[in-house]
Amino acid sequence: MDFNLAFTPLIGFWPLTGFAVLAVIAAIALAIFRPRGWWLRAAALGVLLLAIANPSLTREDREKLTSVLAVVVDKSASQSLDGRDARTADALKDIEEKAKRLPNTEVRVIEGAAPSSGSDGTELFKALQAGLSDVPPDRVAGAVLITDGVVHDIPASAAALGFTAPVHALVTGRPNERDRRIVLTATPRFGIVDKSQIVGFRVEDTGFETRGSIAVTARRDGEEIARLIVVPGRDSEIEVPIAHAGPNVVELEAAPAEDELTRLNNRAALSIEGVREKLRVLLVSGEPHSGERTWRNLLKADANVDLVHFTILRPPEKQDGTPINELSLIAFPTRELFVTKIEDFDLIIFDRYARQGILPLLYFDNIAQYVRNGGAVLVAAGPDYAGPGSLSETPLGDVLPATPLGGVIERPFKPLVTDAGNRHPVTRNLPGGGPDPSWSEWFRIVETRARSGDSLMSGAGDRPLLVLSHEEEGRVALFLSDHAWLWARGFQGGGPHLDLLRRLVHWLMKEPDLEEEALRMSGRQGTLNIERQTMGDTAPPVTLTYPSGETRTITLTQSEPGLFRAEIDTNEQGLYRAEDGTFTAIANLGPANPREFQEIASSTERLQPIAEATGGSVRRIADEDGALTLPRLLQVRDGARASGGDWIGVREAEASVVRGLDMFPVFAGLIGLLLLLASVTAAWAREGR
Repeated sequence: MDFNLAFTPLIGFWPLTGFAVLAVIAAIALAIFRPRGWWLRAAALGVLLLAIANPSLTREDREKLTSVLAVVVDKSASQSLDGRDARTADALKDIEEKAKRLPNTEVRVIEGAAPSSGSDGTELFKALQAGLSDVPPDRVAGAVLITDGVVHDIPASAAALGFTAPVHALVTGRPNERDRRIVLTATPRFGIVDKSQIVGFRVEDTGFETRGSIAVTARRDGEEIARLIVVPGRDSEIEVPIAHAGPNVVELEAAPAEDELTRLNNRAALSIEGVREKLRVLLVSGEPHSGERTWRNLLKADANVDLVHFTILRPPEKQDGTPINELSLIAFPTRELFVTKIEDFDLIIFDRYARQGILPLLYFDNIAQYVRNGGAVLVAAGPDYAGPGSLSETPLGDVLPATPLGGVIERPFKPLVTDAGNRHPVTRNLPGGGPDPSWSEWFRIVETRARSGDSLMSGAGDRPLLVLSHEEEGRVALFLSDHAWLWARGFQGGGPHLDLLRRLVHWLMKEPDLEEEALRMSGRQGTLNIERQTMGDTAPPVTLTYPSGETRTITLTQSEPGLFRAEIDTNEQGLYRAEDGTFTAIANLGPANPREFQEIASSTERLQPIAEATGGSVRRIADEDGALTLPRLLQVRDGARASGGDWIGVREAEASVVRGLDMFPVFAGLIGLLLLLASVTAAWAREGR
């Protein structure tokens, strides 16, 4: 209990002040002139002033509050190495047991930097502040951090902590630890397809007495592209060819060292987005027809396409007396296009083109060889494909996936997506599709017999309408109707011509998202997504390799025709690899160069400044063999020394709460009246003596 004196004046502050001033002046005058009994008069004035001030004795019933000791447990990925997690558990149990023996002390365990948090680095002090957000600063007895010492959010000063209690760190790592890691120093985000990007890196060794050359293996999308010999501590570079559009996952792996803590940080990965330069497309149109502008508009609308378009308006055998200088705007540079610069084109389109004596058979042989070497050809055919001048009768016919039967069917039909088309990315989920599609009818289809590839759409009489095929390194598409323009013109409501034709062109360009056989993997915080695109009815199981080296077999389930998926919850950051026996996919979860793995060897230096600023300490609790030595836990007064050779101290909080309050007025009632009358009577009696 605490007793205090309080005043509750009977009049306002300023009147009371004025009366006090007058009383003091009167007392001074009495002291100067000293009449008989002057000091009794002054005492009477003082008693009167006190009576007006109304003093009271207050008694507070206080209850002392418990001190809160915060124990922050490091749950970062590096704490799982070399038995640190077991030492952490033992240290936590020891601290909790010792804290129970301290008087009036409460232990609050706070987990920091859990792997599922997705944070880049170990953040213990953010967790500490969040865990003590409801505790007043004067109740905090101290903080004990159980960690490997590699913390990335250490405050610049002790004032930023929000309390004045000591901070201690118990470091779980052993002394003289060894580790090798690879650090990315230059990580380009984009690259031009078929060109190279420079990736910078450095191999760093910690705890090694001697340094020699180290082998580093570079891979792109799981395929080895280079092997280098580097010196630890020196910056190195490697040229990485950008093989395709979309993500190119580059992986660098340093050879492991003997007795190092982990091999997890011997690897580093980054994703370089492949971007195509302007696509060069050659469009050769035969006789003019209504659908010619559909192809031209589609290709000209894409700013990334550099289009070269020629239309054969008049065959050379036609003799009508037209002057030569009026036959064309420019001469058709056949040799330049189909011999000299044919490899410069990414795609060649023949739109209703028939042999008219303009291109020699040798040129068609060049085009066929261009396809086999990795080029792409699209033939949009009409009646020309069934006639005597058909492209199928040229050397190009060897790579075309369907052979004409000599007839053209002209009757209304709705293009239908086949079973193979429902599984293929080019035609799957076309807007308005289904067993009874909502798009408009077409009126012409060339009779053919498919000899290779996949027939994705069918027309009248279930005949092939759109056939795609792979020819060695290249690709060929054959459209067996010239009525796609009806969809573009909105006939009977039109149809998804833009979706279909754009996907078709991108498939020919080998866009990764449109591959009919592919294994893809992507990740976001806490989740990994695996996707298998296939033309088959089933997908093989996938072997998933985690960054830690653990492997797991994943069974994919069909989400839609031709597409099988799996979603896996995971807390590990780093490089994941998925393999199904045919394809390999790689995904990096988290930052490309995570701080958590930049420095794995335990440290006592990082936390030393903040511990010393608060009066705390930093000490290792494991020796070279991993044996634990845990300090004693003592309670110390505020301002006293908080650590010693074999002990750490926590503050005894002085905080309390008032549970009750009693008040006793001094001049209330009869007591006040008697004191006042006694002082006045004494002064009167002394004066009248």
